[in-house]
Amino acid sequence: MWNSFQTDAYSGMLAETVAIPGRGNVPIHAYWSRPLGVGSAPSLVLIPHMPGWDEWCRETARRFTEHGYAVLCPNIYEEVGHGTPSEVAQKSMDRGGVPDDDVMGDVAASLSFLRAQPTSNGKVGVIGMCSGGRHTFLAACTVPGIDAAVDCWGGGVVCPPEQLTPARPVAPIDYAEDLQCPLLGIFGNEDWNPSKEDVDVLEARLRELGKEYEFHRYDGATHGIWYYHRPLYRQGPAMDSFDKTLEFLDRHLK
Repeated sequence: MWNSFQTDAYSGMLAETVAIPGRGNVPIHAYWSRPLGVGSAPSLVLIPHMPGWDEWCRETARRFTEHGYAVLCPNIYEEVGHGTPSEVAQKSMDRGGVPDDDVMGDVAASLSFLRAQPTSNGKVGVIGMCSGGRHTFLAACTVPGIDAAVDCWGGGVVCPPEQLTPARPVAPIDYAEDLQCPLLGIFGNEDWNPSKEDVDVLEARLRELGKEYEFHRYDGATHGIWYYHRPLYRQGPAMDSFDKTLEFLDRHLK
């Protein structure tokens, strides 16, 4: 849990950008942080959010590495070219977003990369925020080999037909029957996407299917509970849900 380390314990990490084989074995960039001085470690794929493959994602990767996780954050926007995170995100939006199938291919490649590392304990989870939360739910239903998934305020999991696009042709909730691993959800009750009603629909579907899940929903919080660089940040819900996320991941991956 947060701030629970022993003061005489060794702490160290290595964090860098690397090239990995992505979907179709095409090289993509990824940000990879991993703890030093451990015999083996669980792993996480951190799927970037729509603000882009940005500094917040890199800081978040290192934050989880501080708690014992090797984290790989793939650049799912690779094919649109390079620039600042906001420039690349805008290029992606102008093209209608990254197709779901492409993102799932990068997630599958990231899982393979992490499991192939000599320090892997064989367990890999997936986590994402905003659009990355949506991709996390989709991956947990369609990409084999995920051991745990954390959907942080993923909008569009519940999606009416008129909002489907060529890049997003199927609402992720339609794959809920195929959910293959334990799922944790973090949501703000004043969020607009997903709305409180959307989360109600998703929870009812998971309960109907008998899936293993737990949702934590926070009053007074909107979208982006953890975004300490934006006014959306909510200190109480952020720290409570971060601790709950660590407990969930530790239980299923360590």
